[in-house]
Amino acid sequence: MKVLKKIILLNIILGMISGLTYGQVPTPAKPQSKPILIKGGTLHDGKGLVIENSIIAFKEGEITAIGNDISTEEYQVIDATGKHIYPGAILPTSQLGLIEIDAVSASNDDRETGYVNTEVRSIVAYNTDSHVIPTVRANGILIEQVMPSGGVFSGRSSIVQLDAWNWEEAIIKENDGQHLHWPSKYRHPSWMNPDKGVKPNKYYGERVKFIRQVLMDGLAYAEAEKHETPNFPLEAIKNLFTGDETLFIHVNDAKSIIEAIQLSQEFKVKNIVIVGGNDAWIIADFLKNHDIPVLLSDVHSLPSLEHDDVDLPFKRAKLLNDAGVKVGLTHSSASNSRNLPFYAGTCVAYGLNKEDALRMITYNTAEILGIEANYGSLEVGKSATLIITKGDFLDMRSSIIEHAFIDGRQIDLNNKHEMLYKKFKGKYEN
Repeated sequence: MKVLKKIILLNIILGMISGLTYGQVPTPAKPQSKPILIKGGTLHDGKGLVIENSIIAFKEGEITAIGNDISTEEYQVIDATGKHIYPGAILPTSQLGLIEIDAVSASNDDRETGYVNTEVRSIVAYNTDSHVIPTVRANGILIEQVMPSGGVFSGRSSIVQLDAWNWEEAIIKENDGQHLHWPSKYRHPSWMNPDKGVKPNKYYGERVKFIRQVLMDGLAYAEAEKHETPNFPLEAIKNLFTGDETLFIHVNDAKSIIEAIQLSQEFKVKNIVIVGGNDAWIIADFLKNHDIPVLLSDVHSLPSLEHDDVDLPFKRAKLLNDAGVKVGLTHSSASNSRNLPFYAGTCVAYGLNKEDALRMITYNTAEILGIEANYGSLEVGKSATLIITKGDFLDMRSSIIEHAFIDGRQIDLNNKHEMLYKKFKGKYEN
């Protein structure tokens, strides 16, 4: 009996050790120590330029040369013959790192209670030890805008790179913008009650009036010379009126998009971005004339209305792009965000130029988020944040990420999905 108890105890201990080892996330990479040169691959710079049989070199995290004829002396050489080189993809308006398991509330820290949470900073809740982050990173997404949710004014987002020990080290741009969830003019039927039809939202006017009051108070507070006692929610939105932060308005129907933009501009909000934008293609000329970009969400979705073209969600990006609107792509679910490159690929299948689609998950998004000086494209002087793929990055059938670099640091691409695949492949392949 004693021997049996010892064996059981030993098995429990070994199981715990195995679980701890299995559960670890990859260790963040160390700073680049040697100059690296990648040769022979097809380079896609993120702005439309494609270079066959290219050479790209970087040192201390910065791209030093791009072309076809560069001396390889003093470089660690990576042969990318037959492969492709892309900028790392950028995931905007995401809750990756705030939500671990959607169905387990204790693992989520993505929202606060109340309608006005402008002082909330999502970055302080960002979990660099999330098991989901490595699965997203392994699919070529290397930068994220992490945002809060909940309420009408949800709070501030920040932009991070996806390989860091803690949120302080992850930051690329802190407090880049505020997130406003605009009310819908209509109530759409839920999947539980599909026969109820579309109905006007009787609270719409009341909610818009509330938003108007917050922006009015914020502008008055920003223009005041001094304050005896700081008002933290209003203090947090001061930068919207100077242009130092962006107002990201989450809204879908066309009339609401126009009203949201006009109200924001009435109160001197400098930088505005539409997030979601299901009906943005209908008012593309209005958006172009006002220089308003769109972060188009959920390419893989069903049409909103019965009379919509069944393929409309796949075509929206092209319709907006053809109209001259700056478009980036995003997704409303943290767990599905790893498929961002393939959403861009679907847009290609429905008529969008492939390099334009790549631009929507790289340079366009970098411009919209205000980080294009260092990220989003492969250019001399910019950060060496890039990937090498076997196959087409936008094609889920052939895309295999073989190398990834963030600021020149070579990233460990191991992740839980890969480990589970190898584990069960070994069991069932015979």
